[in-house]
Amino acid sequence: MAEQPLFKVTIDNITIDVPAGTTILEAARKIGGEVAPPTMCYYSKLKGSGGKCRTCLVEVSKGSEKDPRPMPKLMASCRTTVMDGMEVKNITSPRVTEARAGVVEFLLLNHPLDCPICDQAGECHLQDLSYEHGKEGTRYEFQKRTFPKVDLGDKIQLHMTRCILCYRCVFTADQLTATREHGILDRGDHAQIATFIQKNLNNDFIGNVIDVCPVGALTDKTFRFKNRVWFTKPVDAHRDCTKCCGEVQLWMRGDEVFRVTARKDEWGEVKESTKGGTGWICNECRFDKKDSKDWVIEGPSEVNRHSVIAQGHYEGLKMPEETISKVMQGRDPKLLMDIHDVSEVNKQNIDLSLLNRPAHSTDFNK
Repeated sequence: MAEQPLFKVTIDNITIDVPAGTTILEAARKIGGEVAPPTMCYYSKLKGSGGKCRTCLVEVSKGSEKDPRPMPKLMASCRTTVMDGMEVKNITSPRVTEARAGVVEFLLLNHPLDCPICDQAGECHLQDLSYEHGKEGTRYEFQKRTFPKVDLGDKIQLHMTRCILCYRCVFTADQLTATREHGILDRGDHAQIATFIQKNLNNDFIGNVIDVCPVGALTDKTFRFKNRVWFTKPVDAHRDCTKCCGEVQLWMRGDEVFRVTARKDEWGEVKESTKGGTGWICNECRFDKKDSKDWVIEGPSEVNRHSVIAQGHYEGLKMPEETISKVMQGRDPKLLMDIHDVSEVNKQNIDLSLLNRPAHSTDFNK
């Protein structure tokens, strides 16, 4: 079998050798950092993904050594393969900067300002994209498209109003599960993710659509409104599971496990499992194992993505010591009042992490 030839490609003045058939995006990710274009629809673990959101547009200033003519239009880097001698501009191109700002404006046309109440806030790729590549305003003056919320079973909530139609969840259901019961219905401005006759998504691996969603359109109902993601600390953990790899991230606050997700890399994609293959996890691990005793905790996760999630970790997973008695020379503090006797909220005997449903205002009322 002949060896695969290596092509030399230059991206933002950085040259790298990659195998023939590599896309510009894959080559840029090998370089890493800001050289890699942002993506909202492409997902390396899902066949057929990419080519829909246009956030990864780049300028090809030189086609190849044999044909050095530049490509006249900006190209989607997730769909364009490299040629030997190709030269590409991403962050060094004013055309790309302007076009990407326009794409972000399009993505935000119908997207609601739900960040203060959205469970995806703090780890949302659209937040990162609009902050880094968007403009401060919009020219859109018409009413935004809206859809009613939909329950896709007892564990998954669909907010179609937030959806950017990246198709990731459709590819996930198609390639991970035995039956795909949802897809894109209608056309144009009416297009939406839906099941044809309001079926529940009931499959052992359907919870992975939550992990692949780049925005807050698909959320975990067992985590809704219980905590902000930057108040929780991600730790790597594993268990022996007969259905999946059992390698997960636990999102903890103190000793409470508020949610369980698959482990992700710096591009926001599910990591490869140490047992081989992609580290997708089953619904049992995701929704039913919310006790730290169910898991073997390995330690704090390394968060590669720039995010508020990376702002702090538990050090060695040890709770901080109480220092008041040391400061007061062994005497216990004298409590003037108990907040639970005075406050009209905060039931002392309620553990939100143990609720197998979204948190509600009635959970806090006295």
